[in-house]
Amino acid sequence: MYQVDAFTDHIFGGNPAAVCPLKEWLDTETMQKIAMENNLSETAFFVPKLDYFEIRWFTPKVEINLAGHPTLATSWVIFNELKYQKDRIKFISPLSGELNIEKKGDLIEMDFPTNKPEPISVPENVAKALGKEPVEVLNARDLLVVYKTQADIENIKPDFGMLEEIDTFGIIITAPGNDCDFVSRFFAPRAGINEDPVTGSAHTILIPYWAEKLGKNNLSAIQLSERIGKLGCEYHGDRVKISGTARLFMKGEIFI
Repeated sequence: MYQVDAFTDHIFGGNPAAVCPLKEWLDTETMQKIAMENNLSETAFFVPKLDYFEIRWFTPKVEINLAGHPTLATSWVIFNELKYQKDRIKFISPLSGELNIEKKGDLIEMDFPTNKPEPISVPENVAKALGKEPVEVLNARDLLVVYKTQADIENIKPDFGMLEEIDTFGIIITAPGNDCDFVSRFFAPRAGINEDPVTGSAHTILIPYWAEKLGKNNLSAIQLSERIGKLGCEYHGDRVKISGTARLFMKGEIFI
């Protein structure tokens, strides 16, 4: 197993993910127990095939359909630890289909499907759980809750018990950034993650929103967790590209 800090250029930054290379798939219950034991926001498992890799992702509580930072971490392991000789990786996910990765020097670029959010009326429990009335709320896989300023995002103190009662996988809060195009934070107490440090999959929702709002397809983003994550973002209609760097924190063996 490898533990890699994703969307950062130094250890103790970005978002830590566990990466478990397999020769063949373990049963789902065992993978879920490993993810629970790791107690990181996500653990990725992958199996090499002839010209691609199968990949699955687990939080401590559930298997999820798409995860960005553990995909970045897995790609880093394949390129750097497993000495993969090509600059492109093709992942196949049973829940998200084909995901293409490209190595560009120290940068790893991920090509993901767009998850465009649609406006909804502001749910009363969302504003109450976040402690501040938003400008607007949209819905995709996660709720996208929009505020006016970066200071709003920095000062939100969620009631995680109330957030856990909201019928959604996660809650993204976002606003224009001071030193980048947009900032965000991500909460998913239902999946066992109160606040995720850097969330690649949330940016499949954030990128189309801000691309349309700002009128530009190349964007810079910062996730304002305690660990801070920096992401390069491109909007391509039904696909988005999310890029970042990663660093190895540790490697070891799991005994089961």
